[in-house]
Amino acid sequence: MSSLARIEPQPEANLRLAPHNLEAEQALLGAILVNNEAYDRVSDFLRPEHFFEALHGRIFEVITKLLKAGKVATPITLKTYLPDLDLGGMTVPQYLVRLATSATTIINATEYGRTIYELALRRNLITIGEDMVNRAFDAPVDESPRLQIEDAERKLYGLAEAGRFEGGFQSFSTALSLAIHMASEAYRRDGGLSGTATGLRDFDQKLGGLQRSDLVILAGRPAMGKTSLATNIAYNIAKAWRGERQPDGTVKTANGGIVGFFSLEMSSEQLATRIIAEQSGVPSFKIRRGDITQDEFAKLHEAVAEMQSVPLHIDQSGGISIAQLAARARRLKRQHGLDLLVVDYLQLLAGSSKKGDNRVQELTEITTGLKALAKELEIPIVALSQLSRQVENRDDKRPQLSDLRESGSIEQDADVVLFVYREEYYLQNKEPKPGTEDHLKWQMEMDRVHGKAEVIIGKQRHGPTGTVQLQFDANVTRFSDLASEDYLPERLE
Repeated sequence: MSSLARIEPQPEANLRLAPHNLEAEQALLGAILVNNEAYDRVSDFLRPEHFFEALHGRIFEVITKLLKAGKVATPITLKTYLPDLDLGGMTVPQYLVRLATSATTIINATEYGRTIYELALRRNLITIGEDMVNRAFDAPVDESPRLQIEDAERKLYGLAEAGRFEGGFQSFSTALSLAIHMASEAYRRDGGLSGTATGLRDFDQKLGGLQRSDLVILAGRPAMGKTSLATNIAYNIAKAWRGERQPDGTVKTANGGIVGFFSLEMSSEQLATRIIAEQSGVPSFKIRRGDITQDEFAKLHEAVAEMQSVPLHIDQSGGISIAQLAARARRLKRQHGLDLLVVDYLQLLAGSSKKGDNRVQELTEITTGLKALAKELEIPIVALSQLSRQVENRDDKRPQLSDLRESGSIEQDADVVLFVYREEYYLQNKEPKPGTEDHLKWQMEMDRVHGKAEVIIGKQRHGPTGTVQLQFDANVTRFSDLASEDYLPERLE
């Protein structure tokens, strides 16, 4: 007889029930039935599905509906809404009366609710674990293990975020303490900013730095310098990073930040070459061709040596979905820390929708997902975006909010919208015939705008809109503060 055909009986001791506490469920329901105020202590985090016993979940659901309707929840008002079951010689109305008469106080109602909630979390963890095992055994041929990992991560984070009981109202004194703590951190940071300093003085003064949980959209037409500005900001923040060790052994960012950069268009090598050019002052085209002098090579070597320890992490995967991006960002924060995320660029991300579906809906999912991720990880996310071609049809090429591709969702979800504009780029393509009066006027205009760029703040939830003037060195694609009379260095006598 085959061993597969025989099933040995398992001893009862080996059977494991899912974690639960029926006594806590009975005590909480009894307390609510005696005094409906007990419901208010658990209503912001406890749900009917958190109860192990189905009847208890149904009782809690009916209590919720009655109280929300402004009615009283008692054994008498409840019994007409519950099924007529035989509970081992006891009817449901009799069971409700027993729950109420067994309750003595509502003092422990919150603790009972937390016990029920935490046990429900443990049961959900068991379910997720079982699903992972079963899916790994029976996975379709075309489903990669990485997709299963990302799906499991999503479920676990969803479980962690759902129904937390830490929220609710807080006293004004607590809010004041948090505000003073934020002001203290700003005082210690470079520039005295509430957010993370970008290293661009005028830009930081307008924005107050990059604020935590903000989705910042950085948009512009091709060749305006979107990626250059993003890499400048990312590197400046990573270079300024300084951590402080906490009493529990963890390291907390005191200045600057740890940066994650999703380069969906360029390879990590191309991005690194661009940053090396920005920091060394040696044009990237000379670096790629190897057409450099000994002095330039020394500059490169010095810049690279300084950049080795900078906490800037690059992901060059193209065509990833918003779910994959979120999973990788969470992993980076867990393993190395994360204070800023840059996505280059928005339109290269994929949503979960099938191909052929409405692109506007897909982009809505992406921008909503990025905003949710910024709040979840409590970091600013800078996402680059292309502008529509309608900019080119106007005499004034300065972009505006309506120029954003599928602008509805981008404009709605973004906390800050920035546009990069370089008048020099458009003007240099309009050169008149040399020697003419028009050419002299054109040359004067070129001199006025040469090496200058504008960052237009089209939207800002926390402050004013306006324009920031920056210096732009096209050879090394570097943005910097624009020197003005107010910031001239003091003369040495």
